[in-house]
Amino acid sequence: MFAGGGYPENVILAIETSCDETAAAVVAPVEGGSPGHVRVLSNVVSSQIEIHRRFGGVVPEVASRAHLDALEAVVGEALDTAGVNPDELTAVAATQGPGLIGALLVGVSAAKSLALAWNVPYVGVNHMEGHLFATFLEKPDMPLPFVVLLVSGGHTMIVQVRGFGDYRLMGATVDDAAGEAFDKVARYLGLGYPGGPVIDRLAQDGDPTAVRFPRGMLQQGLEFSFSGMKTAVINYVRRHPETSNEDLAASFQAAVVDVLVTKTLRAAKKSGARGAAIGGGVAANSQLRTQFAEACEAAGLDYLVPDRSFCTDNAAMIGAAGLWRLQHDGPTGFDGGAIPSLALVSP
Repeated sequence: MFAGGGYPENVILAIETSCDETAAAVVAPVEGGSPGHVRVLSNVVSSQIEIHRRFGGVVPEVASRAHLDALEAVVGEALDTAGVNPDELTAVAATQGPGLIGALLVGVSAAKSLALAWNVPYVGVNHMEGHLFATFLEKPDMPLPFVVLLVSGGHTMIVQVRGFGDYRLMGATVDDAAGEAFDKVARYLGLGYPGGPVIDRLAQDGDPTAVRFPRGMLQQGLEFSFSGMKTAVINYVRRHPETSNEDLAASFQAAVVDVLVTKTLRAAKKSGARGAAIGGGVAANSQLRTQFAEACEAAGLDYLVPDRSFCTDNAAMIGAAGLWRLQHDGPTGFDGGAIPSLALVSP
């Protein structure tokens, strides 16, 4: 129970199953707070990393089955931890896209079934808008407009946030996402899966200046390209097989982070942003977090480097976005399905 006894209005159960994390959370609005300012009453995540590690990456069919196996327990734990009964919920939200179609269908189908059983609305949420709303979980007073770098295994983009639901895509990758490049380099070096964390860990003992890897499209606008940077690592290792994995990891990571930070700060300056934030799985990278904070401070920008628990896929961010969407747009129709290529911003 809450300290005041009883529950506030608009308590939402949120479900996230877009890829390889089965997650559920219960959130409620902060009275008098800004849109997106919520209390996280529970935030439960069941990781599939160990399941997929032996395959060297996420296998969609395996991920879907793992979601089916884990979801009931995860939802139950989220409700129990929050101390909320189903009849006290206002709505059930779920990620409807983008993501793996089979994985998305598990979460969307479960959310709609629960909403029907409990006679509450269903709200479909854009996964990338969830990552954007993760900013407000920790910094509800982030000044508008601001820019956010959304960077993960499947996406790399810079979005200008002019208001709640008012977004402008400023730049995106033309090939690999940054997280995808980390995974591919790690796989080539035989470092295992997931690649981002292991490269981050090895880089702590390496020399980031050992190899000057190219910074893809560094001086060209706000678009990203990481495919060539990945290929540069492969070509260098073929010529210099004696180079330590620590130095390779540190040097590659330095190149990727330089591009991400430089372009995000360029976007902030170009758009007249008052602040900047990062989100998505790659936002857990140690060097990105440090370099981004230093660059924002030097530029005089308000900024947020989120807690790592809100960087990776989680349902609290889906609940925050779902609560705002429910209040702003109303419920999603039960005929709304999963949309694997759902865009955050219309072209």
